[in-house]
Amino acid sequence: MTPSRQRRTLLAGLAMLPVIGVAGTARAATAATRRSLSFLHLHTDERLSVTYFEDGRYLPHALGRIHHLLRDFRTGDVHVIDPGLLDILHALSAELGERTFEVISGYRSPATNGMLRKNSDGVAKKSMHLQGRAIDVRLPGLATSRLRDAATGLARGGVGYYAALDFVHLDTGRIRSW
Repeated sequence: MTPSRQRRTLLAGLAMLPVIGVAGTARAATAATRRSLSFLHLHTDERLSVTYFEDGRYLPHALGRIHHLLRDFRTGDVHVIDPGLLDILHALSAELGERTFEVISGYRSPATNGMLRKNSDGVAKKSMHLQGRAIDVRLPGLATSRLRDAATGLARGGVGYYAALDFVHLDTGRIRSW
């Protein structure tokens, strides 16, 4: 191939890069515009599969359904759940394969948190569960150590690993792990 033909082939190939990049970006943007999650609450046996974010906005009706599912199952108190926490779960779901999160604990009322502090070790006085900023979960068919590693790798909040109880705590607080 002559040098001028090589130059024309190279320039034609380079001209295609923006088109390829835009197409790839468009596919990624479409996937990012819709976020869905599936839950099974282990204490109430309630299930929920819901799209909570679409077209650049959180969906109030879907968030309300999530708030209800993640309520304090002992008292029935419902609290707003931090959408950032849902986004962490979504990122984990995308990385680990879409599965149903088994919920051990979502929101906790002050009464429930106080009772748990009195009867167990490791329950924080100012737990992020009280603010709707924490959840304790597992993914069926996946080792909780793998869930912990994936969550730690996201570097998007706190990650607690409770191997003996087979769950991972996730929160939207500062990045830390235990």
